[in-house]
Amino acid sequence: MSAASSWSYTSRATLWLRSSRDDWTGQAGYAAPVQIACDYTAESLRVTDAKGVEFTTKQIIFTERADIKQGDMILIGISALADPIAAGAMEVRAVTRYADTFDQVADDYRVMT
Repeated sequence: MSAASSWSYTSRATLWLRSSRDDWTGQAGYAAPVQIACDYTAESLRVTDAKGVEFTTKQIIFTERADIKQGDMILIGISALADPIAAGAMEVRAVTRYADTFDQVADDYRVMT
């Protein structure tokens, strides 16, 4: 973790990485939940996802976790529930990467739900 991130990412979020999709039902499967260090804001912005679909954000989460992608589920706070829907998690709609300008250790990511 970079020096700047170690003092700014003091909150915790729970992340469920999408691990599969059932071809028949279209139902997504998720890996076990993991906790990540983050910072967050509840800001309403109009943005476009990787598929070109415009949406309005509900939450924006900042983290150094590099493997988050569209379709994963994330929840501000800690949850041990295996089902992200039951936990109240939101779907990741877009992820933006920012350079670690000062330390060059780990890039930062803006995760939008």
